[in-house]
Amino acid sequence: MNSDTLSDAGAKLMNCAHRAVLTLSGNRLLAKPFGMALVELHTTGRKSGLPRSCYLTSPVHDSRRVVLVASKGGDDRNPDWYRNLQANPDCAVVIDGQRHQMHARTATAAEKAELWPKIVSAYSGYADYQRRTSRDIPVVICEPR
Repeated sequence: MNSDTLSDAGAKLMNCAHRAVLTLSGNRLLAKPFGMALVELHTTGRKSGLPRSCYLTSPVHDSRRVVLVASKGGDDRNPDWYRNLQANPDCAVVIDGQRHQMHARTATAAEKAELWPKIVSAYSGYADYQRRTSRDIPVVICEPR
């Protein structure tokens, strides 16, 4: 088994564990990781066409957008959820118990330059993730459909 396979399996296990803790605690435990809003992202699988979901944090969000960071912990590959959004940008996010139908897009360079200081202010780990990889970590802006 190669390191990418192990890394992906670990991420999936962590997501399942997070989901279980949230469910068992009535959405009380792990509801604000690192002080950021927890987002359940619903996408369509780019290969399978099947519904997919995962938990992410949103370092920046307001009434008109939810910002996600496709960091994958500083991995050299983009996360599957990001690749799913590239193939089908229509998605849903559940934040604070409310489901919103959204359209996702990758932030432009200018938008990322404006958002990045806010992102790392919310969680400095994102700056560490960027230092770990040579890829430019995408910032995703989800806006209401």
